[in-house]
Amino acid sequence: MASSPAVLMRLVATAHAVAEKAGSIVRKVLYSGELGIVEKTGPNDLQTLADRLVQKSICASLSKRFPKVTIIGEEDLPAESVEDDLIETGQNSGVLQKPCPNQYTNLKEEELVVWVDPLDGTKEYSEGLLDHVTVLIGIAYGGTAIAGVINQPFFNYQIEAGATLGRTLWGVIGLGAFGFQLQEVPDGKRIITTTRSHSNKLVTSAVQAMDPHEVIKVGGAGNKIIQLVEGKASAYVFASPGCKKWDTCAPEAILHAVGGKLTDMHGKGYRYDADVKHMNSAGVLATLRDHQYYLSRVPENVRQELPRD
Repeated sequence: MASSPAVLMRLVATAHAVAEKAGSIVRKVLYSGELGIVEKTGPNDLQTLADRLVQKSICASLSKRFPKVTIIGEEDLPAESVEDDLIETGQNSGVLQKPCPNQYTNLKEEELVVWVDPLDGTKEYSEGLLDHVTVLIGIAYGGTAIAGVINQPFFNYQIEAGATLGRTLWGVIGLGAFGFQLQEVPDGKRIITTTRSHSNKLVTSAVQAMDPHEVIKVGGAGNKIIQLVEGKASAYVFASPGCKKWDTCAPEAILHAVGGKLTDMHGKGYRYDADVKHMNSAGVLATLRDHQYYLSRVPENVRQELPRD
């Protein structure tokens, strides 16, 4: 008799199904016209009803099936019972059919940490920039991001009426990434993707130091990593604190699964242990190729301003 899939693949398969449900919740809240927006720390740090409902849905659904996994969500929500209609019990069969990489076959639930951003790009969501919005579920082991799921609830929303909305990207290091077509920026082109709402002098200085042919300013860390793996940008540059572990865990795993790299502006990788601080204090530099080139262009004043974790 065939053995059951490894814990990691069952967790990813569940996260895939949960992320799809999350995407439907995000769409439903938007179409209701009642976003329920509250400011957390200011006008660029918002929380909507979708953030709250999606986090409850993801955390409760994963906890029900994997009670020993540590789950860390962005939103600070009160402990309360979760409505049955927010629970997703399914698993993605396509994920379950993939082989688990050998180095992860014997992982135990209690060794895994899940980082959840229920709605990455909340400000853009509230402003109708729907292609920037993602749901992020990252899985870490031993402090390293090893698997990730990204749902884009409004993928295809600008296509003609009747197009299927939404898609889910996922990846596991040592296995690969799925749900999209991997592409690279044309040779010799330096296209930088960076923040649209959290810029400052350091960010601008770092971006310009890359000698870019083009700069794209968009919301959402998940969205920026998708730009890298789909050949729309060659580097994601954010030389500032502000990004958190739940923003980068899932995107980093998918990027690394296809040979890319995500570090801080000093070239050091981030850790995703359960007890680490949430802020990515030394910024983010992510690339699909040529990471060392972009790292070598980071200005000295930027390195000095950003603390080493």
